[in-house]
Amino acid sequence: MAEQEFFTYKGLPLVRKGNMIYYGNMSDETVANLQIVSTKDVNGLQVADKVKVWLMLTQTEGVDASEIMKKSCERSGLYEALDVAYIWLEREKTSS
Repeated sequence: MAEQEFFTYKGLPLVRKGNMIYYGNMSDETVANLQIVSTKDVNGLQVADKVKVWLMLTQTEGVDASEIMKKSCERSGLYEALDVAYIWLEREKTSS
């Protein structure tokens, strides 16, 4: 069976399903969840306008539901949201 290739941003995989984007390695302790809240039309193309970002635990067994989401914010545009998510994920790696 061939290994599945994912789109990446700054070396981390991106998986999209509808308006939800999962960013990071599911084998890591945390992953970022991005939700495209609204879009705008730019030259006939729908572009993410408002994006909610959550940093969440990947292993939730035995964890209180209130502790699964570690951080959250809202950003204008997908790239700004991805940059925040990348910084959070990198900080989590270095603090572990």
